[in-house]
Amino acid sequence: MIQVTDFQKIGIGLAGFGIVFLFLGMVLLFDKGLLAIGNILFVSGLAFVIGLERTYRFFFQRHKLKATGFFVGGMLIVLIGWPVVGMLVELYGFILLFSGFFPVAVNFMRRVPVLGTILNLPGIKSVADRFSDSSSLV
Repeated sequence: MIQVTDFQKIGIGLAGFGIVFLFLGMVLLFDKGLLAIGNILFVSGLAFVIGLERTYRFFFQRHKLKATGFFVGGMLIVLIGWPVVGMLVELYGFILLFSGFFPVAVNFMRRVPVLGTILNLPGIKSVADRFSDSSSLV
């Protein structure tokens, strides 16, 4: 069994709250305050889960610099006051940054009892297959 430290537990909570705040910010017509708080919580939660050094190495790898630029640029655009444009730029950066994790996540979700059934429905299966194939994402 994998041991989860207290810092990692805090990080999971921060990242989870960040995702909730981002979702609420989008549902409430792109409220820039909620989106900014969600961004800060998500990134700080990521840093708590994997550590500061690994977070730095993840974001500043040579082949991920463009993605990091879009992700951070989108966060700054949200903070400036253009939440819709900022979220679109940030979403593009997020997809570029985390596209390597999508196949792992989809294959994991296929093994979860209820989600696996949903992911095998006719319309959803083709989309899930595209996400689970790592060569078709980038």
